[in-house]
Amino acid sequence: MLPTRSLGPFQVSAIGLGCMNLSHAYGQPPAFAQAEQLLLHALDSGVTLFDTAALYGFGANEALVGQVLSPRRSRFTLASKCGLHGVPCEDGKLKRVLDGRPATIKASCEASLRRLRTDVIDLFYLHRWDKKVPIEDSVGAMAELVKQGKVRCLGLSEVSAGTLRRAHAVHPITAVQTEYSLWTRNPEIAVLDACRELGTAFVAFSPLARGFLPGTLKDVSALVPTDLRRSMPRFAPEAYAANLTLLPALQAIAGEADCSLAQLSLAWLLQRGEHVIPIPGTTQIAHLDEDLGATSVQLSEQQMARLDEIVNVASVQGGRYNAGSQAEVDTETFGEAG
Repeated sequence: MLPTRSLGPFQVSAIGLGCMNLSHAYGQPPAFAQAEQLLLHALDSGVTLFDTAALYGFGANEALVGQVLSPRRSRFTLASKCGLHGVPCEDGKLKRVLDGRPATIKASCEASLRRLRTDVIDLFYLHRWDKKVPIEDSVGAMAELVKQGKVRCLGLSEVSAGTLRRAHAVHPITAVQTEYSLWTRNPEIAVLDACRELGTAFVAFSPLARGFLPGTLKDVSALVPTDLRRSMPRFAPEAYAANLTLLPALQAIAGEADCSLAQLSLAWLLQRGEHVIPIPGTTQIAHLDEDLGATSVQLSEQQMARLDEIVNVASVQGGRYNAGSQAEVDTETFGEAG
């Protein structure tokens, strides 16, 4: 069995599963049979936190999770998100929209419940704070969903410590979800400490740096045109080439710890605090099994310090997002590379 960590009233596996790339983001998603096999293998391997969102595949990911896992609903904690979703354009295609208005949040929840084939979502996040709407209004609408029994707990994604405190004053925030890994350290400014103080779990998405930290992505020119990483400054050819030079030193520490680069990176996260829960995503069962093996890796204080020296704000080249996507993020920043 996998070790567990506290997520509000739930005890969940110390490593959860981010389901996004089963439907969205990194090129052609897998066929249904492969995605189904991965989800069921994760559940049978002891994963008890599954994370999806209305945005992923414009509802397709929630529908997938609902179709595969709803017959086993009592065995896991289900997280989804509102505030970012697809709306139809004149050409019939869907476009990504940020909308945190109360009425939209409530409608989004109803649609998510239908797709997920469940009566209640355990953890419902505001995917991004729509800064045209006071955070108190968005969270207030989400709190009404809790009172109605449609949602059990609330979360926020990509918010600053200040915004977390404002939201927490309206309704307890069970979890904050933000990108966090060796090469993305923004949460260390204030959010990690604020979560610890408030009793809020910190859920780390992209804990393997979107494929960089495992060391398997060598040539970014091979990414398909629809791959989300093509718009990210860190994956631009010159910046990525510089970032690859960090891996040999990481590999040396992985050798000492008798683990893979992916396991090293996840073990580092697990040791950043008992309230930290990484949710790596994958389409491959072998990668999932490798990731879960990180729960057996114990790094020394010296190894943790050396990792911090190798991969940090100064050594990573390029920003997380392009200007448009970065504008949606409400996080404290170390500067562009943070």
